[in-house]
Amino acid sequence: MNELFSRLTLLAAVSATLGISACSNDDDDANEVQPAAALKTETTTNLAPMPRATNPTTGQPGTPKHYAFYNLATKSEVPYTDSATTKWDIAVRGTTILTNGGSSGPGQGGALVQEGLFAEIVAAPTTGYQVDSPTAKAITTGSGKGWYNYNSTTHIVTPIAGRVLLVRTATGKYAKLEIVSYYKDAPATPTGTEPSGYYTFRYVYQPNGSVNLK
Repeated sequence: MNELFSRLTLLAAVSATLGISACSNDDDDANEVQPAAALKTETTTNLAPMPRATNPTTGQPGTPKHYAFYNLATKSEVPYTDSATTKWDIAVRGTTILTNGGSSGPGQGGALVQEGLFAEIVAAPTTGYQVDSPTAKAITTGSGKGWYNYNSTTHIVTPIAGRVLLVRTATGKYAKLEIVSYYKDAPATPTGTEPSGYYTFRYVYQPNGSVNLK
């Protein structure tokens, strides 16, 4: 009887130990920090302001009166009537890109141009951002100075490979953005006859406020 009791006691002790170990492992699994999901690369095509009426002499669309405004978080265009708000992050017209800050808007926006491959830029800097002013834009305009080159012979605007725009949004979040094409429907080899000022770009937006862009 004593031997049977001892065996039962030992079995109960072993079972309890295994149960505690299993619970501990379950707790460890529950408390383990899961890696953050990779951010998605978004692509926007043909972002362009509405042109003025067609020039009766040349038959070409006139210069747009307003910019085309865009919200990186919502992946959507914003009406120009909201240009004085923080609802937009970037705006385009011609080869000029605005950010929502400084003289261009009431937001915390800014930008800098960084050399490097889009995929290899995995974090945004927290300093060094420029803001728009009446005399200069955060994203510098002019051939070779910012995001594009202009060929004075063919009159074609070409994005500069290896130049990525680091954008601080109107609400102080971060994004990386690369211009893919300046022409409607993003032709692989523009001829200069396509409608221009139609931006195709890809970007990664970080919604949680961190500098992580991967």
